Amino acid sequence: MKMLINGKWVDKPEKINIVNPYDDTLVDTVPAGTEDDVEKAIESAVEGFIINRDLPVHRRISILKKTAEIMESRFDELAKTIATEGSKTIKEARKEVGRAINTITISAEEARRLNGETIPFDSAEGSENRVGYYYRFPIGIIAAITPFNDPLNLVAHKLGPAIAGGNSVVLKPATVTPLSALKLAECLLEAGLPEKVLSVVTGYGNKIGDALVSDDRVRMISFTGGVEAGEEIMKKIGLKKVGMELGSNSPVIVMNDCDLDPAVESCVSGAFWAVGQNCIGVQRIYIHEDIYDEFKNQFVARTKQYKTGFQLDEETDMGPMINEKEAIRVIKWVDEAVEMGAACLTGGTREGSLVQPTVMENMPPGAKLDCQEIFGPVVTLYKVSTLDEAIEKSNAVNYGLHGAIFTSNVNHAFHAIKHMDVGGIIINDSTDYRVDLMPFGGVKNSGLGREGIKFSLQEMTEPKVVCFNL
Repeated sequence: MKMLINGKWVDKPEKINIVNPYDDTLVDTVPAGTEDDVEKAIESAVEGFIINRDLPVHRRISILKKTAEIMESRFDELAKTIATEGSKTIKEARKEVGRAINTITISAEEARRLNGETIPFDSAEGSENRVGYYYRFPIGIIAAITPFNDPLNLVAHKLGPAIAGGNSVVLKPATVTPLSALKLAECLLEAGLPEKVLSVVTGYGNKIGDALVSDDRVRMISFTGGVEAGEEIMKKIGLKKVGMELGSNSPVIVMNDCDLDPAVESCVSGAFWAVGQNCIGVQRIYIHEDIYDEFKNQFVARTKQYKTGFQLDEETDMGPMINEKEAIRVIKWVDEAVEMGAACLTGGTREGSLVQPTVMENMPPGAKLDCQEIFGPVVTLYKVSTLDEAIEKSNAVNYGLHGAIFTSNVNHAFHAIKHMDVGGIIINDSTDYRVDLMPFGGVKNSGLGREGIKFSLQEMTEPKVVCFNL
């Protein structure tokens, strides 16, 4: 495929091979963009911002609604693209397409709800003759940088609100999974999006990233990725708005008063969805000592039923890691933990990019699996005596995106709600729960700001005060 710059599909002599992570077969190629391509994209976005800013809201709504309809008509194609260029199984990919359509649809709906308020100026002495209001206006060019693990829906989460709010966008999709983003761009253009409003520059982050995030004409960086990359971006951007989702090491608390069977099933799914390459995936489970052995036995037995393999096979439960390098890293972390005293209950092996779903216990403090984000199919079980102990250990890492608790005691639930340091807490489901309209983001190293269409729209617009002196 070609990249999109200044309303044109652009090719380059230097190519990037997009391969299926299961067997490294070639799926397609994309151009390797340069700093010059970024410059052209930003120049186009300057004009695109003026165009989209001046579009009436009903036009933005109709464009986004039409985009969702086109995506629906290309549903199978989009799902196959996600599953072929990335790690998701075809069943997981279909769910992502459905969510992405929902994300674009909600963006259209929220465009009409971008409201202001009247301001009671006369509540201040001396302002008796003043009346006015504020309204929200688009901020300008938004640089969107997206990861490989949700190559369609996370792109939709940035493009949908940005367009709904009247901005223009320069998108840098993940180097290894750009095809889904390019197909979404096709849908937007087919739906009538003015050409200069969106550019998609494919390429290596170390070659084009600095030029994109440091340009003064870019007014906001919307980034989803790792903590180290986020910190590097912050050093280079200057005075810009920032929205960052930087991952997690998500904790789940399982109390002895919970309904055990659905707790096991939810946690298994939450740990191994998308091969664990999921920022809200379950990584640490704190289980009350009264039910620890029963939970562990059921959890391990259910994990052993998982079928790993070719992600386009309808029978596959879990596909490959995004590449063999990442699979090697995951096993290295497991081996390190075992050397430090942890026990591997199942899994802990790989074949190429396929890592078997892995369950650990007796994890020593300081092991990477205990305190860092594995971003792979590994989960650790911990025995706890009290809810407060579970909460204290849940909060002991420098992440705080999602947490969860399984309990039938409403007092336990509200105690966890108040004391867990997270951006979202899920009751009687795993941390791997999200609907696309909710505020999404975390505390500590999990990020800055919130996504979720309504909340992204707030981040991507600014209030302007209007005051009449009568």
